[in-house]
Amino acid sequence: MAGSPVVIAATAKHTATLIFLHGLGDTGHGWASAMAAIKSPHMKVICPTAPTMPVTLNAGFRMPSWFDLRTLDVNGPEDEEGIRRATDLVHSMIEAEVKAGVPSERIILGGFSQGGALAIHSALKCPRPLAGVIALSCWLPLHRQFPGAAVGNKEIPYLLCHGDCDPVVPYKWGLMTASLLKQFLPKFDFKTYRGLMHCSSEEEMRDLKTFLDKEVPPI
Repeated sequence: MAGSPVVIAATAKHTATLIFLHGLGDTGHGWASAMAAIKSPHMKVICPTAPTMPVTLNAGFRMPSWFDLRTLDVNGPEDEEGIRRATDLVHSMIEAEVKAGVPSERIILGGFSQGGALAIHSALKCPRPLAGVIALSCWLPLHRQFPGAAVGNKEIPYLLCHGDCDPVVPYKWGLMTASLLKQFLPKFDFKTYRGLMHCSSEEEMRDLKTFLDKEVPPI
């Protein structure tokens, strides 16, 4: 990771954690205030910043990125090694929370765009049971390997959200991802936001808050 993550502490007894991963070229600060606005007092939020690396899709320009993006073709080559490294990084953040006393079943993984893609992949490759996944405007990396590559978290709730006017990660990618995931995730929900581009909205944030309050209530 690039430096320290943005951490929003619980304001009551800390019994749940949300790890939220930003999109390409952003930092942990980009989503911290939005997540702070919807979290409950017992929840800690961690918004890490991706390492800076050259991104093939952007002509090799260096920027915060969880892994390299090589093409916008849904069946094009992917940075499998980089995705594996990034997934290991997310798993290490989960382990750190468990060591600090938060059961993995009280940890939610989330993210936007490339961060949402990493959140889904990391959950499916994580042997520890999590509380749930929230993934916004994204896709499943290495999708041809699934469901066979999934090692855990097939029974937990997933909420995928996508705007139907997204010009960056096409809405059809969201639909294709949903079509695959709902084949082997019984608690999978896909929400469409009319007119929404590659960003968030108040309606989407309300849906995220509802999901968080339901899946990790105070204890």
